[in-house]
Order: sequence, then C-alpha cells, then structure tokens
Amino acid sequence: MILVTGANGLVGSFVCRALLREKMPFVAMKRTNSDTSLLSDIAEQINWVDASLSDLRILDEIIDSVEGIIHCAGLVSFNRKEYELLNKVNVEGTANLVNAAIAAGGKRFVHISSVAALGRNPKVQQMDESAKWVESAHNTEYAKSKYLAELEINRGQAEGLSTVTVNPSFIIGTGDWNRSSTRVFKYVHEGNRYYTKGMMNYVDARDVADAVIGLYKSDIEGERFILSAGSSTYKAFFEKIAEAFGVKPPDRLATPFLSLLAYWGDSLRSFFTGSKPLITSETRRMSGLSYTYDGSKISRSLPFKYRDFDDSIQWVCKELDPQNN
Repeated sequence: MILVTGANGLVGSFVCRALLREKMPFVAMKRTNSDTSLLSDIAEQINWVDASLSDLRILDEIIDSVEGIIHCAGLVSFNRKEYELLNKVNVEGTANLVNAAIAAGGKRFVHISSVAALGRNPKVQQMDESAKWVESAHNTEYAKSKYLAELEINRGQAEGLSTVTVNPSFIIGTGDWNRSSTRVFKYVHEGNRYYTKGMMNYVDARDVADAVIGLYKSDIEGERFILSAGSSTYKAFFEKIAEAFGVKPPDRLATPFLSLLAYWGDSLRSFFTGSKPLITSETRRMSGLSYTYDGSKISRSLPFKYRDFDDSIQWVCKELDPQNN
C-alpha cells in the first residue's frame, strides 16, 4: 500500500490514475472538504483519507499502515501574504512526513519537488541535477520553500529512508483551468493580448506521473531527477495554445512599464474583491527570465520517453475547450 499526499491536486490526480493503471494499491490523502473534482470520474476507485500534514497523530497511523509514500502535497504561491504558509506547508509539512516515515522504519519515499528548488544562479542559464542552490534575487520564496523541503528529504535518506526526488518544470495538464498551471490555457482562450519575453520549460502531467511510478518501483535512491521535455519562448507557447483553441494568439510584448501597470491593476482588483492576486512582484520579476533545464537523466535511468510538446498542447486544449464539453 502506498500513501499519496495531495492526491486531489494536479500532479496527485495523475499519479493516482497511474497507480490505478498499474494496479498498485494506494490510499489518497487530502485535507477535509478539499475539492476532489479532478478525480470525480474515478471516485469510486479511490480510497480517501482526510488528514493534514500537521496532523502528527493521524500521519503516524497512516504511515504505519503503508509501505511507501508519494509526496505530491505542496503549496505553490508567489503572494507575499502567503510566505509564512509556504514554509508551514512545504517545509514543516515535509519534515513531519519524513519524521513519521523514519519512525515507522525504512519506507520508500518519492518526493515531488520543482525545478525552482535548484535555485536560479544568474551566472548559470542551463541547469541539470548537479545544480547547487545559490542565494539570488532570482529565487522566489516558493523556490526557497521547495529547496528547504528537499533538505528534509535528504535528511530522511541519511536516517534510513529510501528516497528519490523529481523536479518538474512547468506542468502541462488537464483539470480546472482556474487552478494551478492550467490557468495559462484560460489566459490564451480568453483572448488576452500580451506575452512576456522570457522562456518556459515544460513537461506533460502524464509524463510526471509515469516517471514517479517508474522511480518508485526502481531501486534508485538518494537521487533527484529533473522532469522537463524541453523549453519554449512564452510567445511560441501561447501561439501553439491559440492555434489549438482556434483563437487569436497574444501578439503584444509586455514591456516593463505595461507589466507594472498590470501589477498595479491586479493589486487593486485583489484588494477590492478579496481574491488572490494573479500578478505579484515575484511573478513580474520571473516573467522575463530565460533558464533552461536538462531533463535527460530520467531517460538514461529508466525506460522513459517524453511526450511530444504539440501532442500535449492538443490534448489539454481538447479537454479544456468549453465547446467540447
């Protein structure tokens, strides 16, 4: 039996589907009253357990009953108001899970991290798994929280766990396009006009799940794996999405001044509506960056091949397009 944390999230939902396909028994962990719509079509096949990463007693009970853990739970935020929550969920939550696994003895532990945890060294534009964290203005609070979470995983490895970490880049997947990385597809579908000059690295959510399952079943431990199928400019990425949706692509470069206006406007929207801001000081700073990540190690370690970028775009757009649903 495997424990999947954050099973109702984007990555967690695809991991659950892969486990079902592989006929690998698992229990899916979520917080009480969490949205489980990403798995609604297979709800009867899911064994849910309600718990938080801060529920130490419940964590101990659950982990005692499983052989391994796939840790998908985590908070992605670039909102200054949620910096404390980032640390609580991503760092303290991972530490709690590691502690419970160590106490239960010798568990297999696959951790879903992020390429952000590698850090962004201004002197190194292309990175692989050997990248070392360097303090930099290019690092976000989210990146720091994922880096510190990886240190907890490393501690777990040193104290008897069998761990492996994956570092996905921008995840392309289906689901609720008001949540997570899928929001970018809604942005293009709505006919927004602006793109930024930076680069993005991408990976299909199905590939992330396949890599996670392959690594879980392997005897590899104490290693990390970047999951990135390639890179694209935001302009080219948006154009592919627009073509698949049959809409006009964003065609205006967002200059620093326009980005600042958008930031102010979104800050006002957030203030008056009480909703989370879509554009923050951190997302503005990151939008023009051009880092690339070498995701080839996984293909040298497992029988694994990334899906084609265009096929992934077509798949997501077909699933998300309101006209098809």
